[in-house]
Amino acid sequence: MNHHEEEMAQLERGGLPEPLPSGERVLWEGGPDWRQLAIHVFHARKVAIYFVALLAWRVAANAADGTTLASALVGSIALTALGVLAVGLLCLIAWFTARTARYAITTERVVMRIGIVLTVTFNLPFKAIGSAGLRLRRDGSGDIPLALTGSDRIAYLNLWPHARPWQVKQPQPMLRGIPEAERVASILSQALAASAGVAAQTLVSSSAPARIVRVRSRSIAAA
Repeated sequence: MNHHEEEMAQLERGGLPEPLPSGERVLWEGGPDWRQLAIHVFHARKVAIYFVALLAWRVAANAADGTTLASALVGSIALTALGVLAVGLLCLIAWFTARTARYAITTERVVMRIGIVLTVTFNLPFKAIGSAGLRLRRDGSGDIPLALTGSDRIAYLNLWPHARPWQVKQPQPMLRGIPEAERVASILSQALAASAGVAAQTLVSSSAPARIVRVRSRSIAAA
């Protein structure tokens, strides 16, 4: 078994790439839901809607020109196949992205193990996390962006798609498409509060675009 196969096997089993230091323990471990990535990261739903609209317009245009409905549908086979191929490819990329990603929250840090071809592990100690946010969706899934402090930055392309969209100059690592995101955010909030030596706040379920838990100067507040 080569190195890449070993990494893939470990990702499937779960677990961090290395044993934790003495006294540190895992509070949560999981990964993104590929369906959430397909819809919200790779926009497979929008692409499908685009092709359906394009197909309907083409059939209607052919029918207006006097073409029979059957002939119009037959003439649209190539376009239908192209749409199915495009959506299928996006879903496949989303599946591979989710399969090769692993997130973990410990008592000391957030760990992100990502990468389809080349697996990279990012260790984000709590002292380097200035704030954490929650983007909660109606189905309970969501994203948790992490704003980093200090001058050190992780390149946006090295993180993508596990990065907050459009934050290119100051990239923010993001735990994406997480099931039960509010519970995970609560675990992270409590861990950050414990690290900062203050009382934790419980995030209230909300469909608002984002809720932020800030940890600065040993204080924590929800915005």
